Amino acid sequence: MANSQFDLFLQEATYLDDTTEHGLNRDRLFGLYTSWCFINQHSPGAEPQFWAEMKHRINPRHNRLRMKGPAAADYIVASYPGLV
Repeated sequence: MANSQFDLFLQEATYLDDTTEHGLNRDRLFGLYTSWCFINQHSPGAEPQFWAEMKHRINPRHNRLRMKGPAAADYIVASYPGLV
């Protein structure tokens, strides 16, 4: 069975950090998703669709996820342009 766009996003752009109780908040997780879509030339789904899909895969409020990969770099640069 092929992975969905949302499964690929979680696999390629996030990792589970078991050492913390905190993870990405909703704004950062959706922002990371839009960066991942941009890099991979996917059309991002609407935010309500994104959260409907995520609730079947993670707990959006207590996810213990961290950013990784090119989407993380893109998100950080886009969010904090003064860093470059």
